[in-house]
Amino acid sequence: MLIPLVLLALATGPASVTDRRLDVAAAADLKFAMDDLVGAFAKARPDIAVSVSYGSSGNFLSQISNGAPFDLFFSADIEYPRRLAEAGFAPKGTEFLYAVGRIVVWVRAASRIPVERGVGALVAPDVRRIAIANPRHAPYGRAAEAALRAAGVYEAVKGKLVFGENLAQTAQFVQSGAADAGIIALSLAIAPSLAKEGRYFEVPLDTYPRMEQGGIIVGRARDPEGARAFRDFVLGSQGRATLNRYGFVLPGE
Repeated sequence: MLIPLVLLALATGPASVTDRRLDVAAAADLKFAMDDLVGAFAKARPDIAVSVSYGSSGNFLSQISNGAPFDLFFSADIEYPRRLAEAGFAPKGTEFLYAVGRIVVWVRAASRIPVERGVGALVAPDVRRIAIANPRHAPYGRAAEAALRAAGVYEAVKGKLVFGENLAQTAQFVQSGAADAGIIALSLAIAPSLAKEGRYFEVPLDTYPRMEQGGIIVGRARDPEGARAFRDFVLGSQGRATLNRYGFVLPGE
């Protein structure tokens, strides 16, 4: 099953139960982990409905800066929440670190590409297209590009690169056969729906900048108390366990 470009997850009880609603912008690498978190939060706090939109962090930065009505932002790069705070869209110093992301080389299960060779496998002649998220606005795309450079293969493969608008589209390119391989988030590669469709090799952490992922409660949040409750749930023991299950390194590890 292909991952849609922008995914909307709604976890609520019946509409009549509550009129408290949070709109959350989340980086696409969080899709599966965040879906689980929202479901668990709905059980703990049925009085607060949470709706999540997934996409690229850079695009969400632009949307929030231009008035998009999000209450919370979970970014794949903590620098984006910091920029929002510096620009007055949230109190300064209120950004929070929730995880450190990791990248993998991912291929379809039937592929003959020796993915166990990691980034080096991408120079093979039969690898015609390599999907990465667009480095202009997707932190995972910048990490992928850095890993290619660190491995000394960037010049050899740059003509093969195709850019996804976000990680969801990047994975979709490989799933559909539009690309032979992709560099995506570990959190997507190990999620049940993708794990059965592909194989992956984790790119060494020391070959790309540390991907500190952070979030912020937007200053114009309609329900600040509800937003704080969801943030604290994600940062709490259950949230940390869920993020860890999807391959995120947790702060301090």
